[in-house]
Amino acid sequence: MTPTTMTAPALPEDLTAILRRMRLPYLRAAAPEVLATAKAQRWDPTEVLRVLLAEEVRGRDEATKTARRKAAGLPAGKTFDSWREHDSSIPVPTQSALATLEWVHRAENLAISGPSGTGKTHFVEALAHNVIDAGMRVSWFTLESLTTAIGKAAVDGSISKVIARITRAELIVVDDIGMLPSGQAAAEAFYRLVDATYERRSLAVTSNIHPAGFDTIMPKTLATAAVDRLLHHAHVIITEGTSLRLAEATAGRGVIPLN
Repeated sequence: MTPTTMTAPALPEDLTAILRRMRLPYLRAAAPEVLATAKAQRWDPTEVLRVLLAEEVRGRDEATKTARRKAAGLPAGKTFDSWREHDSSIPVPTQSALATLEWVHRAENLAISGPSGTGKTHFVEALAHNVIDAGMRVSWFTLESLTTAIGKAAVDGSISKVIARITRAELIVVDDIGMLPSGQAAAEAFYRLVDATYERRSLAVTSNIHPAGFDTIMPKTLATAAVDRLLHHAHVIITEGTSLRLAEATAGRGVIPLN
């Protein structure tokens, strides 16, 4: 803490009340220190105003990102900070290109398939965090949670509203398709989502089987129609190798050693 911070006087009560009424919480919190610094360093008034408004914008942006992360339902909080690009079988240039998010801006899709533990979910979740950081929204589902959401909506006739709410996000993710058996309801839910996002929103799917094989886990007619739309504008990636989780466990890096 700087001397200026420790000696910064509190704002007058009437000014604090005005800032509360105007709903400027981040400006209000920063104002005492900024005003004390401005007085000590003889800032131009326009600079004071610029700094205070910038602090309000920064705070609002961070609050929006936090709210969008919570609303997205991301599974594990995994970002590119913990991603080891050279341990992945996805070519590094491909990783870098996807991380630019140009495909999201173009409403293109992403389909990643491969064995369990090869980093599919981690990579897509890291991309999802980047999407939120870029000021966009994400909706995250497993096929089971998507089926439940659509199934509940079918009961009260609100499917269109639920689909519209889901597709307000610029990126929608359906994770781990094929891990559990899928029936008619799951196939219908998946088709509805693929059809609603087609050429309008980006849809990312991860699966232990290639999308061309989705007709082995769900009714063929729906699977064929869904995959046709999914792959039309999609980046298709196949991961390879043994499970990274198993490798970490075998090397003793899966847990913190007991004392």
